[in-house]
Amino acid sequence: MSNKDNREQYSVFTDPAELTRRFRVAVREALRDHKLAGNPIAVWRNGKVVIVPPEEITWSDDEYGNAPPEKSLKGK
Repeated sequence: MSNKDNREQYSVFTDPAELTRRFRVAVREALRDHKLAGNPIAVWRNGKVVIVPPEEITWSDDEYGNAPPEKSLKGK
């Protein structure tokens, strides 16, 4: 891999907005994957770990139009 390729690959780390966008997309994908697989998630609420069952996992549409499973699975 050339130095140019390395710079391009790691340039996301120098752009806070792009890093934030990619992080949000990754979180949405993880939430969607857990819900669709029927797996709970653990979240921190009021100083305690809370287990959220898959039927209660929600998230907002993202800039790519990825909708929560309730919207995307209608008609299936």
